[in-house]
Amino acid sequence: MHIIKVKGKAKIPDYIQLRDDDFVLIAYFRADRPLKKLEKYGLEGKEEALKAVIDQLPFGKIQPLNI
Repeated sequence: MHIIKVKGKAKIPDYIQLRDDDFVLIAYFRADRPLKKLEKYGLEGKEEALKAVIDQLPFGKIQPLNI
């Protein structure tokens, strides 16, 4: 799974994209509002780790999500 942070402009907030190994979009959510159904993506119980990754993630750089 890969993660990318997209910078918003003006009234549009920053967003997070989660992509599978083929880079197909599987989740898209606001950076300031964590995704509700993390178990659907195999990330249940990893909310704090995901928030830490999102906070340090640079804008526009796709990276493997290893948590």
